[in-house]
Amino acid sequence: MTTNYGRLPDAPELEGAVWKKSSYSGDSQGQCVEVAAFTAVSGVGIQGVRDSKNPGGPALIFPSGSFAHFMASVKSGEFGI
Repeated sequence: MTTNYGRLPDAPELEGAVWKKSSYSGDSQGQCVEVAAFTAVSGVGIQGVRDSKNPGGPALIFPSGSFAHFMASVKSGEFGI
């Protein structure tokens, strides 16, 4: 089994993604996540999430609709946080 730490997988849709930190972050030491919305090679809208301390590391990729539903659930307090 090969492990690729320290770089994004070879996925063309990740090239050129514009990653953004939350405006609520305010953390000067990079202790937060970044998100990027982009279109996959297949034409499907996707949302990427990554650790701001390791921008070349792995990224979680979600369909845009699923990520939007998750964020709405967080904002509504569904998870008790």
